[in-house]
Amino acid sequence: MPAGALARIPDGLDLFDTAPFGCAGVTAFNAIRKAGIRTGGRVAVFGIGGLGHLAVQFAAALGYETVAIARGGDREQRARDLGAHEYIDSAAQAPGAALKELGGADLIVHTASSTAPADELLTGLAAHGQLTLVGVDAGSLTVPAVRLVMNGHTLTGHLTGSPRETEEAMAFAVTTGVRPVIERMPLEQAGEAVTRLRSGAPRFRIVLGTAVSGG
Repeated sequence: MPAGALARIPDGLDLFDTAPFGCAGVTAFNAIRKAGIRTGGRVAVFGIGGLGHLAVQFAAALGYETVAIARGGDREQRARDLGAHEYIDSAAQAPGAALKELGGADLIVHTASSTAPADELLTGLAAHGQLTLVGVDAGSLTVPAVRLVMNGHTLTGHLTGSPRETEEAMAFAVTTGVRPVIERMPLEQAGEAVTRLRSGAPRFRIVLGTAVSGG
């Protein structure tokens, strides 16, 4: 493998915790830090799954007022444990409208796999706010041009990062305590792991190992 494609793992980071940083970790990290949000601004994370649970941690660790958005009140405590300052139950209220009541978000990181909620989420942006898509499907967005222009909104997408950026994400995690929530499974149970992923059962990532007992 070319040396330029490798990322050095810092001391203090468990190898199992390291695994998600090569994809979900660096994706969430870059989506937030590259948005250029004002110091102390408000960052909302839509979807508290494999990407979202890391985005919440990074946003809080970077010093932003962090709002977690997910379906159901049963996820609120977990979101707050991850560092969220506010929680919005998207099953109980329209998340964009709820964000607007809070004063609007400077950045919304959309981590859910369905893009359908994105149109409504745009209403929750503050002036000059940004919506960044990192979770997508084959859907499309309908964005009123007047809203984008009059409010100075930005709609963008983001995908992963370089090996150097992965190293930076891991180094930041070591110094701030950001860690993925994972399930460890033996490599022999890879098929079962895929089945669990497709059903949405894991909380929040599965990492396969060559010498790991199941569970």
